Amino acid sequence: MSMEFLLSTGIGWIVACGIYLLLRGRTYPVVLGLSLLGYAVNVFIFAMGRLWSGAPPILVGAGPFADPLPQALVLTAIVIGFATTGFVIELALRSRHENGSDHVDARSDAPEGGR
Repeated sequence: MSMEFLLSTGIGWIVACGIYLLLRGRTYPVVLGLSLLGYAVNVFIFAMGRLWSGAPPILVGAGPFADPLPQALVLTAIVIGFATTGFVIELALRSRHENGSDHVDARSDAPEGGR
């Protein structure tokens, strides 16, 4: 088995789990699904930049060099993803407080008056 196959299979499993969680009816699994999809995209972008050992990050003369763009994109995406996840969790908590339910469509399975 090649490393590319293992990496692509792992990314596929993370995406599949993220989509499964996105399709759930409660807000917390939806937030987890969005986070998993973000992680899968980050790993995909990072893998596309390849891993170079001992290569300079900037082109100086001839020879192999490492591309710093994927690492910079992933670092920026991690920071933005963390902030967005915090914001979405706050929205989910606010929705639970306002509606009395943590369902995505704000409907409760419990009878009226029950939580």
